[in-house]
Amino acid sequence: MKKLVLFFSILSINLTSGFSQESTTTFEPNGKPLALIFSNFHTTFTDNETFSQFQIRRAYLGYEYNFNKNWYAKLVLDVGNPGVGKFQAVAFLKNAYFTYKKSKLSASFGMISTTQFKVSEKIWGYRYILKSFQDAYGFNASADLGVKIDYKIADFISADFAITNGEGYKRVEADSVLRYAIGTTIKPIKRITARVFVDVMGNETKQQSLATFLAYTNKKLVVAAEYNYQYNFRMIEDKNTYGISFFSSFKPSDKIKIFARYDKLNSSVLDGENNPWQLDANGQYIIAGIEYSPIEGVKLAPNFRNWSPDDETRSNRIDLFLNCQLKF
Repeated sequence: MKKLVLFFSILSINLTSGFSQESTTTFEPNGKPLALIFSNFHTTFTDNETFSQFQIRRAYLGYEYNFNKNWYAKLVLDVGNPGVGKFQAVAFLKNAYFTYKKSKLSASFGMISTTQFKVSEKIWGYRYILKSFQDAYGFNASADLGVKIDYKIADFISADFAITNGEGYKRVEADSVLRYAIGTTIKPIKRITARVFVDVMGNETKQQSLATFLAYTNKKLVVAAEYNYQYNFRMIEDKNTYGISFFSSFKPSDKIKIFARYDKLNSSVLDGENNPWQLDANGQYIIAGIEYSPIEGVKLAPNFRNWSPDDETRSNRIDLFLNCQLKF
């Protein structure tokens, strides 16, 4: 009888602890506000002239919310210079989407982040200083209205598919043409990341993109290269643009990183023309600098930049920047 009482006592304790553990791991919906600010001070030297300026390039303000373990939503406003018109700062809806995640599958719908250069942008790691190659030279927008699906096929390979409007987040639904994209990210061995991406949009004249990326990363060193080609830029026949980008960074201490990057942008020569159709944008861009993070959420980066245009009638431009990122 004593053994029977002891058995039920142990069983009761195990069941109670099991229920207690289960109750403590019950998911509770949660959310948090987001803020990310890019600012800088820079001096430009060109044509024997000097120009200095303070800028706030971007302010991302938003909120993210986890409904449960599978459902997530995000809303972000992008406040920045539109680049046209008289306004110095305009707010755009950068992200407004919900995501469903379960096991190896992730699906998002709404104003989503595009997939074309997200891998290279993340490994580059200095978006507040300079956009990644494809973003900087207009190969695609960083966000667009649409749907995307990510699937982890195995530990070393994943695939993503997206259908978007193709106009970006600043020009929503300007026409009925959709952009279809598919990409594959492969990590054949530890520290190596490779990616291939293709997309197509258009009716009679189709714009097509090819993006390839290869990187080596460890805790201290990053070395990466990418090659990008876009046929029929903005669905205009034979207007092709292409280029390469190499970048590297080294982390000598927890608070300091040293980085450098080289870009080369080219474009095709149209029939009957002597120069590339995008000669004013073609050229070489070099940037090198140091990033210092005194506290979590703050990054400071003094850096040197040199732009060498292919157009021989234009002068080189040298920039000295102090970039700052605030995240909270």
